[in-house]
Amino acid sequence: MARSCRSEHVRFDCLDHTMTRLRRRRARPFAGLAVAAVLALAGCGVGGDGSGGRDPAAGAGVAPGSDTPLPAVARDDALAARVPAAVRADGVLTVGVEPTYPPNEFTAPDGSTVVGMSVDLGTAVAAKLGLGVRYETGQFSGIIPGVQGGRYEAGMSSFTINPERSGVVDMVSYFSAGTSLVVAAGNPEGITPDDLCGRPVGVQAGTTQTEEVVGRDEACVGAGREPIRVTELLAQTDVTLALVANRVDAMLADSPVASYAVTQSRGTTEIVGRPYDTAPYGIVLPKDGELSDPVRAALQELIDDGTYRRILDRWNVGDGAITTSEVGR
Repeated sequence: MARSCRSEHVRFDCLDHTMTRLRRRRARPFAGLAVAAVLALAGCGVGGDGSGGRDPAAGAGVAPGSDTPLPAVARDDALAARVPAAVRADGVLTVGVEPTYPPNEFTAPDGSTVVGMSVDLGTAVAAKLGLGVRYETGQFSGIIPGVQGGRYEAGMSSFTINPERSGVVDMVSYFSAGTSLVVAAGNPEGITPDDLCGRPVGVQAGTTQTEEVVGRDEACVGAGREPIRVTELLAQTDVTLALVANRVDAMLADSPVASYAVTQSRGTTEIVGRPYDTAPYGIVLPKDGELSDPVRAALQELIDDGTYRRILDRWNVGDGAITTSEVGR
């Protein structure tokens, strides 16, 4: 694949990464551009295994970048009794994850342990059900089929709940994510989401922000203004680096990803305004299966007793907290 691809209005920097992901919604391609070459990388897998088994107590670890230990979670015997026998048999919940999306789910510096907000929540839910948890890594696009086919007992990888997905699997809501605009600290250019015409803006390939920037670019051109100069990269971490290196003036990203990026940038970037276009993430479970209701009830207990919010706060994503978990069917 070429390292860079150019078009009249849109610039791509196509780096050698193994995955693109369709996160919050499937993005439509830029009109007239050969983005299929970029998205074709979705056929390449993320190698390696997950973190292996995790202790159901889940109380001793410390998250990377956090000084706050994971809260201990007590088993709920009534909920544990509702877990299907096939899942209880080995005492471990097998969860599919694509760990390249910090702070939600990503790989720790040891190169094998899967960590993140979604991972901590999944571990806590499993503990509430009296289970350990094993995270198995794979392609984002293969996780829902993996749950359908029985390879995974659940999937937890920042899947937005939408009718297409909830038509084939159950999805238990656990977080509300929107889009955030990130700029250099102090916003020296005075950038807002509605004033991106003519500006260099970074987005990650395959995300809903790619679709959004297409619409905004069309509006700019239709109004006789300069088109948005888009840099589309395969990894969100590279989009963030492009902003820090002043290769772009702004980036659009999922709100928890943006919040984490700002935290890690050590004061060099900031978020403009509040997240917009919000939608819930969901834990993926077999369609109409017996595990969905116990998982929802376990998550609701974590919300009610404060454990859920403490986990979100460890990753600086408390703004995405929900108050009620529901099963999308």
